[in-house]
Amino acid sequence: MSDSLRVIISGGGTGGHIFPAVSIANAVKALCPKAEILFVGALGRMEMQRVPAAGYEIKGLPIQGFDRKNPLKNIKVLYKIWKSQRMAKKIIRDFQPQVAVGVGGYASGPTLNMAAAKGIPCLIQEQNSYAGVTNKLLARKAERICVAYEGMERFFPAEKIMLTGNPVRQQLLQTKVTREDAVRSFGFDPARKTVLIVGGSLGARTINESVMAHLEQIRQSDVQFVWQTGSYYYQQIKEQLKGETFTNLVVTDFISDMGVAYKAADIVVSRAGAGSISEFCLLGKPVILVPSPNVAEDHQTKNALALVNKQAALYVKDIDAPQQLIPLAIATVSDEAKLKSLSDNILKMALPDSAERIAKEVITLATKKTK
Repeated sequence: MSDSLRVIISGGGTGGHIFPAVSIANAVKALCPKAEILFVGALGRMEMQRVPAAGYEIKGLPIQGFDRKNPLKNIKVLYKIWKSQRMAKKIIRDFQPQVAVGVGGYASGPTLNMAAAKGIPCLIQEQNSYAGVTNKLLARKAERICVAYEGMERFFPAEKIMLTGNPVRQQLLQTKVTREDAVRSFGFDPARKTVLIVGGSLGARTINESVMAHLEQIRQSDVQFVWQTGSYYYQQIKEQLKGETFTNLVVTDFISDMGVAYKAADIVVSRAGAGSISEFCLLGKPVILVPSPNVAEDHQTKNALALVNKQAALYVKDIDAPQQLIPLAIATVSDEAKLKSLSDNILKMALPDSAERIAKEVITLATKKTK
């Protein structure tokens, strides 16, 4: 099998889809070094850059989502869906995969539909606690559905479900630096508590506004803050902070080594993306989640509540964050008992070796196809 394994992995649109996809590909290659892996993504989306950067070939489809605000534009969308299906059919005919993997996102729809029509076994990986539209539609054609949360029988046939967790960026788990050295790398004192605030690579407006609204409280606290504004908001925030001086606040647009940042943090403030949550679980990191309200079917709130209901995270609604977030972070990071409880409880939700478990299932399905 290792000499002939051919796998298509399709999906993307966000880092939350792309990181697991690349992790699954890496795990397949680790088990079958000679495996051929081809990605299929959506033209113009971030996977078209991120996947080649990870060392894999990718084909792009002109697929996009429906425009709910301007229904007339959907005539063009329907044409792009039809064209994407034809292109996916050709990609599958040329590549001859033995198995197809969908990770969510627009491109996985036509790709897995065409694969299933050709009798190619399909596996889908659902990152969230509330299933995405594409994966719900694909579920009846999939032979295996790998999930990160319990209770997914609400969306998928129980007999197809496999609880694997979400693959995460391996380098985060391999960080060797001590907490003390990690804190010092930001110019801070290891004897003091540190809060890490992240809003994703582009940033999160509400989280940034929450910090700006409490600059004086931050300045007067004994707590240290590492604040990743995101690239989209950085210049504007830099302008607003002109003339301000802080000894306990580091402001940056991007953190290149998140492993070190997580190691430095006694608590993290974050959106509630499925990939980030999986990282916090594996690292046992106390976290305050601020779910984005701008995602399909409010799935980030559902992700957050899956942890909150097990006392494994704290949660602040986006609308309440400007008033509540920073005071809660300062109070919680100073409460040793609360930090330990959050860390212990979130660790219980960790599902390690997710990428390898999914990769083994991919290989099993491919083996069935060749028999």
